[in-house]
Amino acid sequence: MRRRSILAAATTVLMLVTAGCGGSDGESSGNTTAGSGDSGKTVTVKLDEQNASGESGTATLTEDGESTKVVLELENPASPDPQPAHIHPGTCAELDPTPAYPLTSVEDGNSETTVNVALDELKGGEFAINVHKSEPEIKTYVSCGNIGKEGGSGGGSGGGGGYGY
Repeated sequence: MRRRSILAAATTVLMLVTAGCGGSDGESSGNTTAGSGDSGKTVTVKLDEQNASGESGTATLTEDGESTKVVLELENPASPDPQPAHIHPGTCAELDPTPAYPLTSVEDGNSETTVNVALDELKGGEFAINVHKSEPEIKTYVSCGNIGKEGGSGGGSGGGGGYGY
C-alpha cells in the first residue's frame, strides 16, 4: 500500500514538472528570454534649441536587439523643408561634424529611424543628436541633445554649434 502511495506521489510530481515546462502549442510557460536580456529599454533625450531657432523637443531611443529606434518630436520647426538629423560623436558643446549615424530627416517636427547600433553603446559613449535647419542650410544647427555620458541634458539655448542665422 505504501509503495502505491509513493508511486502515485512520484507520478503526480513528474506530471506537474512536465506541465511546467510548456508544451508544443507555441505558448510560453512564463519563462521568456528577450534577445539581449533587457530588450525594450528606453532613454529620453531633451533636445534644446540652438542658435535662437525656437526649436526644441525630445528624442526617444528604444532598444531593439542590437539596433536602436530613434523617434524625434520637435516643436516649432525652424523650416518648412525637411531637416537633416544625425547622431554625432561628441557632445552638443563639442560636436564632431562627421555624423556617426544618419537619421531620417525631420518633417513637420517628426522623425523615426532605426539605427544599427545598440542603445548601451550610445549611452556608454559620448554621442549627441543634432538637427539642422535644412539641407541648403546644413551648417545651421537648430536643436541638439546629448545621449551618452553627458546624460540627456541638451546643449543649452546658446550657440553650441553651427554657424547661426
